[in-house]
Amino acid sequence: VQLEESGGGLVQAGGSLTLSCEASGDTFSKYAMAWFRRAPGKEREFVAAINWNSHPTYYGDSVKGRFTISRDNDKNTAYLRMNDLKPEDTATYICAARLNSASYWEQYYEYWGQGTQVTVSA
Repeated sequence: VQLEESGGGLVQAGGSLTLSCEASGDTFSKYAMAWFRRAPGKEREFVAAINWNSHPTYYGDSVKGRFTISRDNDKNTAYLRMNDLKPEDTATYICAARLNSASYWEQYYEYWGQGTQVTVSA
């Protein structure tokens, strides 16, 4: 499966963005989906994950209550709604897919997109 992210950009602190991850090349509903992020000089960090049927969902501690992951299997797309953005959310956001259940662990994901940049100004 191929993954392509979109929706990144520059936003002020407190603002919102919605990222999209469109999948192609295979049946989207077979895959659990996740978002990770990488900030300059930091390790890649788990953000959120969702199972093929949208339940359950998982979130990293730093985004709980502010970010929401969702998916539309008819549109072959996963989303990440980001509210109350903070400068520390600045990173490249990368979507990932795996054939089994959603996981926090990046090493379990078999397919990765190229990422979309999110920059949050103070």
